[in-house]
Amino acid sequence: MLKRNATRAKVPKVSTEPTLYGLMAEFDDADALLAAAEKTRDAGYQKFEAYTPMPIHGLDEAVGYRGTRLPWAILVAGLTGAIGMFSFQTWVNLAAYPLNIGGRPLFSWPAFIPATFEGMVLLSAFAAVFGMIAACGLPRPYHPVFNAPNFERASVDRFFLCIEAADPKFELKRTRQFLESLEPLAVSTVDN
Repeated sequence: MLKRNATRAKVPKVSTEPTLYGLMAEFDDADALLAAAEKTRDAGYQKFEAYTPMPIHGLDEAVGYRGTRLPWAILVAGLTGAIGMFSFQTWVNLAAYPLNIGGRPLFSWPAFIPATFEGMVLLSAFAAVFGMIAACGLPRPYHPVFNAPNFERASVDRFFLCIEAADPKFELKRTRQFLESLEPLAVSTVDN
């Protein structure tokens, strides 16, 4: 007789509770948001973002935005397009299909300039469009901040500051107290 194992494999428990993305503070004034973003940065928070219906001068520095390498990618793509098109025309006229028309030289580089320019513009435009889409993380049909109360007003007349739970300094009670000390209209939790 075979002895059966009486113990069963334990099935991991699946949590249906939403995980916390962060805390969101709502402001009704651009100056209040700018001051809050500066205080948040000065308090040592690193992973936070501001959402506004319009550009606010100085806000990108306040949230610690460092810029992007997208201009460098566009420059490299433009130079690649220009060098590639110039090299292609040189190869075609000198090696692949040389034609001597009217005694002109085979390497007549001034005639290569318009196509060289077009190659540069084409590749730099592709790099700009697709690089911007990649840098912005688009398409993004869903983001956890969409769950925040009143967040639909971020594109109309409200200003929001969200500190992510992934921030090393994030602690729910202390972060909530900190955000409330900034005198927002409301502080709410944002679930994933």
